[in-house]
Amino acid sequence: MLGTAADRLRPLRRTAAAVGAIALIAMGAAAAPASAEGGIAPGGLLLGTLAPLDGVKPGSVVEVPGTIANKGAEALDKIFLSYSFSDGLAVRGKLPSNCILRGTGREIDARNVVCEFDQTVKAGGIYAPEKTLSLDVLDHALNEMVSVIVSTYDPSPDGFFDTWPGTGPAAKLIELPSTTPVGDGDHPSRNGDSQWDSSELLVDAVNTADLQMAVRETERVGKSVTMEATFSNAGPAWVNHYDSETSLTQFLLKVPTGTTVTKADNRCKKVNAGSYNCVPYTHASLRAGAKDTFSLTLRIDKAVPGAKVSVSLENKARPFDKNKKNDSATLLLVPGSDSTGGSGSTGGSSTGGGGSTSSTGGSGSTGGSGSTAGSGSASTGGSGSTGGSSTVGSATTGSATTGSSGTSGSSTTTGGSMANTGSGSTLPLAGAAAAIVAAGAGTVLLVRRRAARS
Repeated sequence: MLGTAADRLRPLRRTAAAVGAIALIAMGAAAAPASAEGGIAPGGLLLGTLAPLDGVKPGSVVEVPGTIANKGAEALDKIFLSYSFSDGLAVRGKLPSNCILRGTGREIDARNVVCEFDQTVKAGGIYAPEKTLSLDVLDHALNEMVSVIVSTYDPSPDGFFDTWPGTGPAAKLIELPSTTPVGDGDHPSRNGDSQWDSSELLVDAVNTADLQMAVRETERVGKSVTMEATFSNAGPAWVNHYDSETSLTQFLLKVPTGTTVTKADNRCKKVNAGSYNCVPYTHASLRAGAKDTFSLTLRIDKAVPGAKVSVSLENKARPFDKNKKNDSATLLLVPGSDSTGGSGSTGGSSTGGGGSTSSTGGSGSTGGSGSTAGSGSASTGGSGSTGGSSTVGSATTGSATTGSSGTSGSSTTTGGSMANTGSGSTLPLAGAAAAIVAAGAGTVLLVRRRAARS
């Protein structure tokens, strides 16, 4: 869907800062050298590879295992197990008292757990926590990930996060038989006395996310027409995208013959005459309810019967998106109309100009009453919205946009998040999603690609 299975564990880039869907773990104060070429130095701390979990249902619980091996020649006095998990997962129950929940802001939003095991890990020994980390699979879960790190030092320094200590009984490591398979570790490294290894647990939830397109006219001055194309996720799942170097999706905007584009959103690039490729702010994730609006102004140079503006999502596999009917939308251009784009579209029917039109609203609600405008195009009152396909006056939309009193709900962007400033509430697009690993005592944040289930 968003890449091959091999893409899921392919390093993409290293960065010193990231925010958003996966909570971050800081790995010390300064970057440390990598391990010996080709892998871990002789001996060292290893973490067993974590097998992916498929077909997990929202509302269920996943257990995060961890098999640890000390392949070194000396015993270790203390080790740390750290977990960083994406936004569709949350800690279940009480953490042991030797574990800390870390994050920024509210406890409910924290996505990091660090457990300290103050006990001897003997050379050649294989261990596992006596109690696995339990995570709730939330209603909006889809393609989730847990990054697990074992290290000989606390990977997140004091003061970097807000902390909430565990209140349950302390947990310890239990020794496993020497024949327990561990493997060679995913990312083992050591730098002096500092050692670490990490692995990722992929959690694919059975869920859907309805990506939608809509387009509507918002203003007309003479032959100049301004319109808005809106890309949105009607949920219920969020869509997490772990590849920071590609976009989650894009859409094609086409204008008809007889028109000239005089102004286009700077995220839309012309691909040929009358066609623009537009990329929403979805490099990291797209939360349920989020919207991203693009503005386009064109001039009607020649009246062409049936001329339409169209927007359509790229032809890309999206198994989580079961409703394909609202992946595209069209807007009929009516020369000479003096109407404007109103405040929304309806999921029922409305009457505009000289006739009535009807549609089936997939998941939306009906706005206010329709109003007659110009020579056949119409706008609706209220602030109704649709989740399916609707026809309003001369505009056919795949999903609704909102506004008030005949003006469009404008959209502003700050740092990659979109805010609808009409009568609707702010609907953020999340920032970058990342899984973090460490090299020695330093700060190395490794952003990994995570494809959704194909």
